[in-house]
Amino acid sequence: MRHSPPSRAEAALLLGAAALLALAVFGPALPASAHQHAFADQRGWAGIPCALDVLSNLPFAIVGVWGLARLRRSAVDATSRALAALFFAGLLCTAMGSAVYHWQPQDAGLVWDRLGMVLPFAGLLGLAAHGRVSERAGWAAAGAVLLAGPLAVGAWALGGNLLPWAVVQLGGMLVVLVLVLVLVLALAALPRRAGALALNLGAVIALYGAAKLFEAADHAVFEATGQWLSGHSIKHVLAACAAWPVLATLRPRRSVAACGQNGAHAVGAAG
Repeated sequence: MRHSPPSRAEAALLLGAAALLALAVFGPALPASAHQHAFADQRGWAGIPCALDVLSNLPFAIVGVWGLARLRRSAVDATSRALAALFFAGLLCTAMGSAVYHWQPQDAGLVWDRLGMVLPFAGLLGLAAHGRVSERAGWAAAGAVLLAGPLAVGAWALGGNLLPWAVVQLGGMLVVLVLVLVLVLALAALPRRAGALALNLGAVIALYGAAKLFEAADHAVFEATGQWLSGHSIKHVLAACAAWPVLATLRPRRSVAACGQNGAHAVGAAG
């Protein structure tokens, strides 16, 4: 089977991925903060330690289940269906991994937290590339994240270098965030391919960016709200809301009976 050469959009995506790979591999080592587990809200409730940071992961699970259920009734192409399923299933893994980590914040739990996040990242970037570039670009983007994500988590767990994970997560250092957003915004600027999901990447970026800001302001938000709600708990909710643009693209499949009735009416009208 003969494969066509990469298009300009695919070539640009490859160059962007190569630049991010070079940054992750050859960039300066980024050590994790010595206070990365010192979250602002340490309050327990009903036997749950760090209760709000644990329970605020429920929106991930809710959107994940909702998305998978809605996907079953939606009329989408096979590639979009597979990538969206990866995204929504990944949200369930994110909810579980993050809840386990926040139950007892330590490095071992953080490994599972970050591994869970790899899946929705892969699904989302795959959907973006599929919708704006090509089907094979969607599979390649998702596959690249699925490969790079665990490697980045391993680089941090074994060597203490957080930079590869920062590249994968679209966060961390400002320079990494800017570079990755340039890549994602470049995809957002491309016209949507016919038949692909009408994913609003701008809304996803805005909501996830707001979530990262609240994460950085964890203690400040906790004090500003009179120690009622922390920035990290809000971060979980906003990050889950960033899945809404994906959920909103899923349209229910028209029933066969309805199609038959419409067809019958159309024939009758034509006669």
